[in-house]
Amino acid sequence: MQKKQGKAPRKKKPTKFGTDKRRKHRHWQVTVFYADGEKFGRVYTDKTKATRFAERQKKSPVVKSARVTQLS
Repeated sequence: MQKKQGKAPRKKKPTKFGTDKRRKHRHWQVTVFYADGEKFGRVYTDKTKATRFAERQKKSPVVKSARVTQLS
């Protein structure tokens, strides 16, 4: 019996983090913009926690927007 010849698996492109041996985790910043023009920022090492915090903040009537960005 012969094996099927399929496509070779694709290799992932190296990221900036892939080459840096010092990096153990990534940082995610949540920036909250309030209706009165104030800003508030908080940094997380877990994207899930950062996203949940932003979603929770968006529910407030005084929050205009909340944004999650990855810090490099």
